[in-house]
Amino acid sequence: MALTNAGCSIIASLITGASNALFNNANARIGVGDSDTAFSASQTDLQASSNKVRKGMDSGYPQVNGNTITFRATFGPSDANFAWKEWGVFNTASGGTMLNRVVEYNGTKVSGQTWVFQVTLTISIG
Repeated sequence: MALTNAGCSIIASLITGASNALFNNANARIGVGDSDTAFSASQTDLQASSNKVRKGMDSGYPQVNGNTITFRATFGPSDANFAWKEWGVFNTASGGTMLNRVVEYNGTKVSGQTWVFQVTLTISIG
């Protein structure tokens, strides 16, 4: 999974103690959108023009286990009812930093459905 340039910079900020960079339960969001624009490390938000939604973390998330971080958000019956073609992890409800962006089709969510979206990031060297 490719990190954005901003995602790499915020990791450096976190390592040095910047509190405004947190991806904790209060701040972290998973965003989904309907754009299939190719990934570029310079992107700072999902590429969908109108069909994009960010949801906050479920209780107890994110979770850290060794070098793995798991983010999980629940999209309720009236949330994000469109084709999910892109997703990313953010540290605010709007604006802020997009840690990563992935372009992949995850299906089309329709009204009345509840989807739980989980992202697992593994930090590794080289």
